[in-house]
Amino acid sequence: MNTTLSIRIDKDLEQLLEQAAKRTGRPKSELVRDALRRQLSIESFQQLRKELLPYGEAQGWLTDEDVFREVS
Repeated sequence: MNTTLSIRIDKDLEQLLEQAAKRTGRPKSELVRDALRRQLSIESFQQLRKELLPYGEAQGWLTDEDVFREVS
């Protein structure tokens, strides 16, 4: 079942959204859903990374390069 969500956006954001919809040929609602999905994925990743950081540091992984070197 789909849910409807109403939000308020300012004129500048509305203009950017309208331009993106015209440029891509996609509906504004689809662009907003994709942007929200992407943002929530980023936040989920950042939270997971924050939770796992102490375990990585305990292994001596202090940078992304350390992790990449270990798994490559």
